Amino acid sequence: MKRKLFFLLPLSLLVLLTACSISYKFTGTSINYDEIKTIQIDKITNRAPYGWAPMEAMFNNKLQDLYASQTRLKLIKRGGDLHIAGEITAYDQFNKAISADGFSSQVQLRMTVNIRFTNAKTNEHWEKQFSATSQYDSNQQLTAVQEKLVTEMINDICDQIFNATVADW
Repeated sequence: MKRKLFFLLPLSLLVLLTACSISYKFTGTSINYDEIKTIQIDKITNRAPYGWAPMEAMFNNKLQDLYASQTRLKLIKRGGDLHIAGEITAYDQFNKAISADGFSSQVQLRMTVNIRFTNAKTNEHWEKQFSATSQYDSNQQLTAVQEKLVTEMINDICDQIFNATVADW
Protein backbone atom coordinates (compact mmCIF):
# COMPACT_ATOMS: atom_id res chain seq x y z
CA MET A 1 0.00 0.00 0.00
CA LYS A 2 2.80 2.43 0.91
CA ARG A 3 4.61 1.59 -2.28
CA LYS A 4 1.49 2.36 -4.32
CA LEU A 5 1.08 5.73 -2.60
CA PHE A 6 4.75 6.50 -3.15
CA PHE A 7 4.28 6.27 -6.94
CA LEU A 8 0.70 7.51 -7.12
CA LEU A 9 1.16 10.77 -5.22
CA PRO A 10 3.94 12.26 -7.41
CA LEU A 11 2.15 11.07 -10.55
CA SER A 12 -1.14 12.72 -9.54
CA LEU A 13 0.69 15.90 -8.56
CA LEU A 14 2.39 16.00 -11.96
CA VAL A 15 -0.93 15.52 -13.77
CA LEU A 16 -2.56 18.25 -11.68
CA LEU A 17 0.21 20.76 -12.33
CA THR A 18 0.34 20.16 -16.08
CA ALA A 19 -3.45 20.16 -16.51
CA CYS A 20 -3.99 23.54 -14.87
CA SER A 21 -2.61 26.77 -16.16
CA ILE A 22 -2.64 30.08 -14.39
CA SER A 23 -2.12 33.28 -16.32
CA TYR A 24 -1.20 36.56 -14.66
CA LYS A 25 0.24 39.73 -16.14
CA PHE A 26 2.78 41.27 -13.80
CA THR A 27 2.53 44.65 -15.51
CA GLY A 28 -1.04 45.07 -14.34
CA THR A 29 -2.08 46.83 -17.54
CA SER A 30 -5.71 46.93 -18.60
CA ILE A 31 -5.16 47.66 -22.28
CA ASN A 32 -7.40 46.16 -24.94
CA TYR A 33 -4.76 45.58 -27.61
CA ASP A 34 -7.45 44.85 -30.21
CA GLU A 35 -8.51 48.52 -29.99
CA ILE A 36 -5.45 50.36 -28.67
CA LYS A 37 -2.25 49.78 -30.60
CA THR A 38 -0.26 53.04 -30.46
CA ILE A 39 0.88 55.67 -28.00
CA GLN A 40 2.17 59.18 -28.60
CA ILE A 41 4.36 60.60 -25.82
CA ASP A 42 5.21 64.23 -26.42
CA LYS A 43 8.45 65.62 -25.04
CA ILE A 44 7.89 66.57 -21.41
CA THR A 45 9.53 69.98 -21.10
CA ASN A 46 11.07 71.47 -17.98
CA ARG A 47 9.11 74.58 -17.04
CA ALA A 48 10.22 74.63 -13.41
CA PRO A 49 11.81 77.91 -12.31
CA TYR A 50 14.67 75.96 -10.74
CA GLY A 51 16.01 72.86 -12.41
CA TRP A 52 18.83 70.48 -13.11
CA ALA A 53 19.91 70.22 -16.76
CA PRO A 54 19.81 66.39 -17.25
CA MET A 55 16.42 66.05 -15.54
CA GLU A 56 14.28 66.64 -18.65
CA ALA A 57 16.07 64.03 -20.78
CA MET A 58 16.12 61.54 -17.90
CA PHE A 59 12.37 61.95 -17.42
CA ASN A 60 11.51 61.56 -21.12
CA ASN A 61 13.71 58.49 -21.52
CA LYS A 62 12.26 56.79 -18.43
CA LEU A 63 8.64 57.47 -19.44
CA GLN A 64 9.13 56.13 -22.97
CA ASP A 65 11.12 53.12 -21.75
CA LEU A 66 8.39 52.25 -19.24
CA TYR A 67 5.67 52.06 -21.89
CA ALA A 68 7.98 50.25 -24.33
CA SER A 69 8.94 47.58 -21.79
CA GLN A 70 5.62 47.15 -19.96
CA THR A 71 3.17 47.27 -22.89
CA ARG A 72 2.88 46.14 -26.50
CA LEU A 73 1.99 49.65 -27.65
CA LYS A 74 3.89 51.10 -30.59
CA LEU A 75 5.41 54.51 -29.85
CA ILE A 76 4.58 56.95 -32.65
CA LYS A 77 5.16 60.68 -33.18
CA ARG A 78 1.57 61.73 -34.10
CA GLY A 79 -1.97 60.45 -33.88
CA GLY A 80 -1.57 57.79 -31.19
CA ASP A 81 -4.55 55.96 -29.75
CA LEU A 82 -3.20 57.15 -26.39
CA HIS A 83 -1.57 60.56 -26.06
CA ILE A 84 0.54 61.86 -23.17
CA ALA A 85 1.76 65.46 -22.97
CA GLY A 86 2.93 67.69 -20.16
CA GLU A 87 5.68 69.55 -18.40
CA ILE A 88 7.80 69.49 -15.27
CA THR A 89 6.29 72.35 -13.29
CA ALA A 90 8.26 72.30 -10.05
CA TYR A 91 11.63 71.18 -8.79
CA ASP A 92 12.46 72.65 -5.42
CA GLN A 93 13.99 71.96 -2.06
CA PHE A 94 13.10 73.03 1.45
CA ASN A 95 14.05 72.25 5.02
CA LYS A 96 12.28 69.16 6.30
CA ALA A 97 13.61 68.81 9.85
CA ILE A 98 15.38 71.05 12.34
CA SER A 99 18.10 69.74 14.65
CA ALA A 100 18.48 70.62 18.34
CA ASP A 101 20.89 73.44 17.50
CA GLY A 102 18.25 75.15 15.35
CA PHE A 103 19.76 74.33 11.97
CA SER A 104 18.27 72.18 9.25
CA SER A 105 19.05 68.48 9.58
CA GLN A 106 17.02 67.17 6.62
CA VAL A 107 16.29 68.72 3.24
CA GLN A 108 13.41 67.59 1.07
CA LEU A 109 13.61 67.70 -2.71
CA ARG A 110 10.31 67.72 -4.61
CA MET A 111 9.42 67.32 -8.28
CA THR A 112 5.97 67.95 -9.76
CA VAL A 113 4.87 67.07 -13.28
CA ASN A 114 1.64 68.16 -14.97
CA ILE A 115 0.31 65.52 -17.39
CA ARG A 116 -2.46 65.69 -19.98
CA PHE A 117 -3.77 62.31 -21.13
CA THR A 118 -6.13 61.42 -23.97
CA ASN A 119 -7.49 58.03 -24.96
CA ALA A 120 -8.82 58.59 -28.49
CA LYS A 121 -10.70 55.28 -28.51
CA THR A 122 -12.74 55.89 -25.33
CA ASN A 123 -12.77 59.71 -25.44
CA GLU A 124 -11.18 59.81 -21.99
CA HIS A 125 -9.38 63.09 -21.27
CA TRP A 126 -7.81 64.30 -18.06
CA GLU A 127 -5.11 66.57 -16.68
CA LYS A 128 -3.39 65.71 -13.39
CA GLN A 129 -0.37 66.67 -11.32
CA PHE A 130 2.02 63.96 -10.15
CA SER A 131 4.61 64.60 -7.43
CA ALA A 132 7.41 62.78 -5.69
CA THR A 133 9.81 63.71 -2.92
CA SER A 134 13.19 62.57 -1.64
CA GLN A 135 15.12 63.60 1.45
CA TYR A 136 18.80 64.00 2.13
CA ASP A 137 20.91 65.08 5.10
CA SER A 138 21.71 68.76 5.17
CA ASN A 139 25.39 68.00 5.77
CA GLN A 140 25.51 66.70 2.17
CA GLN A 141 25.75 68.88 -0.90
CA LEU A 142 22.82 68.60 -3.30
CA THR A 143 25.25 68.08 -6.18
CA ALA A 144 26.57 64.95 -4.45
CA VAL A 145 23.15 63.27 -4.15
CA GLN A 146 21.10 64.96 -6.87
CA GLU A 147 21.39 62.30 -9.59
CA LYS A 148 20.31 59.51 -7.23
CA LEU A 149 17.41 61.52 -5.78
CA VAL A 150 16.18 62.78 -9.15
CA THR A 151 16.29 59.23 -10.54
CA GLU A 152 14.19 58.00 -7.59
CA MET A 153 11.63 60.77 -8.07
CA ILE A 154 11.45 60.23 -11.84
CA ASN A 155 10.88 56.49 -11.34
CA ASP A 156 8.12 57.21 -8.82
CA ILE A 157 6.35 59.80 -11.00
CA CYS A 158 6.61 57.67 -14.16
CA ASP A 159 5.09 54.72 -12.26
CA GLN A 160 2.24 56.99 -11.09
CA ILE A 161 1.62 58.16 -14.66
CA PHE A 162 1.74 54.59 -16.00
CA ASN A 163 -0.74 53.40 -13.36
CA ALA A 164 -3.10 56.32 -14.03
CA THR A 165 -3.07 55.85 -17.80
CA VAL A 166 -3.00 52.11 -18.53
CA ALA A 167 -3.12 50.18 -15.27
CA ASP A 168 -6.36 51.55 -13.74
CA TRP A 169 -4.90 51.38 -10.23
